[in-house]
Amino acid sequence: MAERGNEHILVADVAARSGVHAATIYRRWGAPESLVLDVALDQLEAMSPIPDTGSLRGDVLAYARRITTSVSQPDGFAFLRAVIGACKLDHSPDADGVQHLRRRGGEIQAMLDRAADQTHGLELTDVFDGILAPIYFRTLFGVGGIDDAYLNSLVDRLLAPRHPVPQHS
Repeated sequence: MAERGNEHILVADVAARSGVHAATIYRRWGAPESLVLDVALDQLEAMSPIPDTGSLRGDVLAYARRITTSVSQPDGFAFLRAVIGACKLDHSPDADGVQHLRRRGGEIQAMLDRAADQTHGLELTDVFDGILAPIYFRTLFGVGGIDDAYLNSLVDRLLAPRHPVPQHS
């Protein structure tokens, strides 16, 4: 996928490249996106563990930098496209894309739990909305640059004290 860019990858392409029969790939993964996700998740977990800098701000900023660096590489961008493709194919709780989000979400939640005294009510979805979504959006649509000042602004907004939203009756 990284080599072909926007070209759709077929299971037959993967089978030919790997020397494995297409039926074996279909049985195990079902679609090229699922195969890419499986391989990429193993690489991601080995190469990019959730940071532990000693502070929540440092952890979130280091994580944002790693994500930005990752998705700016051809294989990282292909991985992002594979996650999106896998989610488009199947939204069930057992879908590969959903499983990826759940696995990564568990790691991010552990980062938040580690710094529970610094979170001020911060939740996992806040990290998805405040850090991942803007980075992925800008990457996918080529909207503006993602530099260190921008990442710092995302982290500052995420970690700003929250004011409860009044409930209207």
